Amino acid sequence: MAEGREGNHQRQNDEIEAMAAIYGDEWVIVDASARTFCIRINVDKEEPERTLCLQVMLPKEYPDTAPPIYKLKASWLEEQERVDLSNSLEEIYIQNIGESILYLWVEKIREVLRQKIQMTQPESPIHITPDVEEKTEEEDTDECEDSLISECQSENPDAALDFDISEHQPEIEEELPPIDHGIPITDRRSTFQAHLAPVVYPRQVKMVLAKLYENKKIASATHNIYAYRIYCEDRRTFLQDSEDDGETAAGGRLLHLMEILNVKNVMVVVSRWYGGILLGPDRFKHINNCARNILVEKNYTHSPEESCKSLGKNKKVKKEKKKSEH
Repeated sequence: MAEGREGNHQRQNDEIEAMAAIYGDEWVIVDASARTFCIRINVDKEEPERTLCLQVMLPKEYPDTAPPIYKLKASWLEEQERVDLSNSLEEIYIQNIGESILYLWVEKIREVLRQKIQMTQPESPIHITPDVEEKTEEEDTDECEDSLISECQSENPDAALDFDISEHQPEIEEELPPIDHGIPITDRRSTFQAHLAPVVYPRQVKMVLAKLYENKKIASATHNIYAYRIYCEDRRTFLQDSEDDGETAAGGRLLHLMEILNVKNVMVVVSRWYGGILLGPDRFKHINNCARNILVEKNYTHSPEESCKSLGKNKKVKKEKKKSEH
């Protein structure tokens, strides 16, 4: 019994850190000792009064055998809408007993609020923008992103993040997947940058790492934390694992974030270049934020309905056994 509670406590800690990374200032600590939190949810910045606060208290039995205790705080919400929303949250819990569900709850509420706004707002007139202006805006955005990414790269062209693999590709099962790079986050001279690659075979994980380490800037990072999840269709289970690379528990936290977001067939590596100032727990926030940003940007996150279906059906997880490298 005590072991179960300790396991729940650790899972709650991981989920709390992930939620804080995902929602930032929207995630508010009401009473840390009582495990009570509030998530402010608003989908229309022009109407801040239409914010819904989901207050949750995490009992010792959650997530193993008990759901979070919750309240929906929104005076503008009609009674029947409140009842329907509560039923939806409880249905999500029933479909995912034993799983961490706060993310699914928040995204379900966000989806319901969007639908409500769309139903109440009049249709806006369609404005046709000339193609020339649209192209210019896209080019400006690309130039801005390229500029931000270049801040984390070496001035040496040999160390640029260039992964052209058009020549000499191996067989399909051993093909090096494309690698994308996120916008760096810098805090107190430490820089964090995420790299993402689609993976469907465990061997591709090693190939991605090897390719990344060909880049001198990435190879010189203080830590290269990574996690991956591969869905085995025939066994209906996940093959997943993580690596801290010296940043204690960072890999496990990154993997937990990927589990909450219910992503599959993807690998995320987060490089950290230490700047000489200790960041404390903020370093985990930046690691998770980097990872979440690139997963969202590359459309690896799902709607609440898709996440519920996947979590309900695919609860088996197989952790890959690591071979010693030394």
